[in-house]
Amino acid sequence: MPRHLKSAPRKTFADTAQKDVAERVGTIIDDIRSSGDDAVRRYAEQFDNWSPESYRLSDEQIDQIMDTLDPQVITDIEFVQTQVRRFAQAQRDSLVDLEVETLPGVFLGQKHVPVQAAGAYIPGGKYPLTASAHMTIITAKVAGVPRVIACTPPIRGEIPAATIAAMKLAGADEIYVLGGVQAVAAMAIGTDTIEPVNLIAGPGNAYVAEAKRQLFGEVGIDLFAGPTEILIVADEHADPFFTAVDLLSQAEHGPESPAVLVTTSQKLGEEVMDWIERLLPNMPTRDYAEPAWRDWGQVIVADDLDEAYRIADDFASEHVQIFTQNPREALTKMHDYGALFLGENTCVSYGDKVIGTNHVLPTLGAARYTGGLWVGKYLRTVTYQEVVNETSSAELGEVCGRAARVEFFEGHARSGDARAWRHAGTSFDWIDESRAVQATPR
Repeated sequence: MPRHLKSAPRKTFADTAQKDVAERVGTIIDDIRSSGDDAVRRYAEQFDNWSPESYRLSDEQIDQIMDTLDPQVITDIEFVQTQVRRFAQAQRDSLVDLEVETLPGVFLGQKHVPVQAAGAYIPGGKYPLTASAHMTIITAKVAGVPRVIACTPPIRGEIPAATIAAMKLAGADEIYVLGGVQAVAAMAIGTDTIEPVNLIAGPGNAYVAEAKRQLFGEVGIDLFAGPTEILIVADEHADPFFTAVDLLSQAEHGPESPAVLVTTSQKLGEEVMDWIERLLPNMPTRDYAEPAWRDWGQVIVADDLDEAYRIADDFASEHVQIFTQNPREALTKMHDYGALFLGENTCVSYGDKVIGTNHVLPTLGAARYTGGLWVGKYLRTVTYQEVVNETSSAELGEVCGRAARVEFFEGHARSGDARAWRHAGTSFDWIDESRAVQATPR
C-alpha cells in the first residue's frame, strides 16, 4: 500500500479546458480567418507590441542576426542538432515501404509519404526554447517535408537571435518573428503573405495549445500539450541530491508543473524533500519552481519496485527517470510514459536540450494512447492495391458481392459481380437484365 510523504492534486486533461481562453482564442482565429494579414498584424501589435514591415526574415537579416552570436553558441547548436538529426534519421530508416502478394496477382503495398508543408512553433515568453527548433524542424526535414516554416515570438521587443540561428541551421525554409495564436492561426489558415501548412508542431502556452486544439482537423497537430511533468522512480540506492536537483529542473518550467517522486525508501524520500527545501531559496527560477513543488509536488513510498512501476504507469507522466540498481528493468516493467531516462547518468534535461531524442512529449496522461513527436508524425502511411490476375479478381468479386449484400450495399456488390462475370463467366440476374435492355432495339 503506497504511503504519501507529500500529497498534491493530480492534474488531468480537463484542467486545460479554460472557457475564457477557448472563447478568446476562437475570436482571434475567426478574425484571422476573415481579415487575414490585417488581423495578424493587429494582434501582434496588441500582444507583443510588434509591427515590423515584414514578419518574415530575409536571408540577409538572418545572417546579420547570426553574426551577433558568440561562435560557441553556434557550435553548441550544431552539436545538438547533429544528435537530433542522427536519431531522427535512424527513426526514418526504420520505416520501410512494403509490397506483398496476398493472392496470385494481388499486390498490396504501403508507402510512407511526408506531408507537403509543416509549421513549427518555437515558444518565447519566459523562456526562449531554442531546442524546440531542433525538435520540430529537423524532424520534419528528415521525414522529407519539402516546406517547413517556423514562427517564434519577439521577446520584450527583441528578436531572439539564438532561436533564429537554431531555426536556420535546422533547415527552416521560411522564418517568421511572430508568436501566439496569431502565428498558429496564420500557419493553419493561411493569409495573403503566408501559405498554409498541413501540420503544426511545437509546444506553447495555454493560448497556443488551445489554438492547436481548435484548428485540429483543418490541419494536423503533433499533440495536445499541458504543463511539463517529471516523475522519478527510485530505490534506496538513489542519490537524494541528484533526485532533488532533477525534480526541480522540471518544476522550473512553470508554477503548475508536477514533480513526483515514487520510491521504495522512506529515508530517501525524506532526504529528497530536505534537499529541495535547501536548494529552492537560492534557485534563480524559484518563482516558478517553488509553487510548482508546493502545489503539485508529491513524494510516494511504495512497498516494492513492482508497486512503484504500477504507480508510475498510473501517472503516465511525460518524463520518467529511473534511479534504481537495474534501471533497464523499467523497459519491460513499464508501458505508460512519454520518455524514459534510465540511470543517474541520464536526466530529463539531456532530453530537453542535448541528447537527441525529441522533447515534444505527451502530458496529462496522454502517454496512455500516444507517444511524442517523431519522424513518423510528419509522414502519412498510405496504401495501394493492384490486381493483375483475372482469376483472383473473379474470386474477390464473388466474395465482395456476397459480403456487400450482407450489409445491404448493392452498389458495392455489383462492382464485385461485374469482375466475376467478366473473368469467370458467373451469371447475375441484374447483369443479364441490364445487358438485355441495352440490346433491345429502340
